[in-house]
Amino acid sequence: MRAADAVTWAGLAAAASVATASSAVASSPRAGSDQVRFGGMALANGVLLHGPTRWAAAVRTGDGRIVVRSGRKAVLARGPLGALPGLRGIARLAEAVAVVAAVRRALPEARLPFFNAGTLATALAAAVFGTRLRRTGSGSFASELAIGLAGLVPALVALRDGRVAAYHGAEHKVIAAWEHGTDAVDEAREHERCGTHLVAPMLALTAVGNAALRRHGVRGPLAEGAVQLAAAGVAFELLAWSDRNRDRPLASALQAPGRLFQRVFGTREPAGDELAVARAALAELARAEGLAGAT
Repeated sequence: MRAADAVTWAGLAAAASVATASSAVASSPRAGSDQVRFGGMALANGVLLHGPTRWAAAVRTGDGRIVVRSGRKAVLARGPLGALPGLRGIARLAEAVAVVAAVRRALPEARLPFFNAGTLATALAAAVFGTRLRRTGSGSFASELAIGLAGLVPALVALRDGRVAAYHGAEHKVIAAWEHGTDAVDEAREHERCGTHLVAPMLALTAVGNAALRRHGVRGPLAEGAVQLAAAGVAFELLAWSDRNRDRPLASALQAPGRLFQRVFGTREPAGDELAVARAALAELARAEGLAGAT
């Protein structure tokens, strides 16, 4: 595992740990919203939300102000690409990356939770661990899974700051309130479409794919990158299926690791000032999308 691999896994894991998947999964009705679904992610000092065509972000500055910005979203999962299983999930992930870049340009006050010294240092440590394990290990599923698990540690470091977990909870609560037509205070801090549900299948599928590469003597960043993209695409399809079939035991089992991660590490109950920031982001996104009734 080279340093680039570790940073890739750190970015995917940290982003998934503080993100909520959006319209890649089936919509559920909400009065007055035309069944529009929102996704988003927690920032270190606020909340980023995005809808079908726009994004909005709200952050609390050091002097206590709430600063809000919004803009047009790059929509990549359109037409045939948006209908192809596997590829549509990758397109949604690419959209999310583009949104984060747009927010950084429009709102310099926004602080990303996974771009800090502690997270990057942990990613480099994971790279060293992975390189040694690759050199001494057998390339088995177990060793590849251990490398993937090491890549999750930077996400835990990013979430060590309780404010990130609180803003993650606030993001979930306002999105759920929008979808259910309720007050955010009354909603749970866990969400069934949280990106944490992608992590376990991505880990397992990546380990299987990389072990298969080693068994056939295939190495190199292109092959490993293809495995990671394929794993992400399949994980998105599993998330979409489990969201549509929540009453099935298999769907519940697929979401169990993500629910556990959210409950233990990924979220905490937001305070009133943190929830106010998330509400400001939601109100701005509803305005930008031409909708009404933000909670």
